[in-house]
Amino acid sequence: MKKLIEYIARSLVNDPTQVEVTYRTHGDQVNYQLKVAQEDMGRVIGKNGRVANAMRTLVEVAVAQKGKQAKLDIVEPR
Repeated sequence: MKKLIEYIARSLVNDPTQVEVTYRTHGDQVNYQLKVAQEDMGRVIGKNGRVANAMRTLVEVAVAQKGKQAKLDIVEPR
């Protein structure tokens, strides 16, 4: 799943070297964090959050097939 998120994000941004995906598991819950460059936040979030919501839906569906739940957060790098 991490590779899928990275692939989608890298295809959207201007600086793919800044894309970083981390995750934590808590039982059946998997929390993914996507970090991109500040300039690329708008591209990943999309108009009215449509791109971000589509990515979240893909992640949720893919993980649900394994009987788990997933959450995708898009955060700014420090």
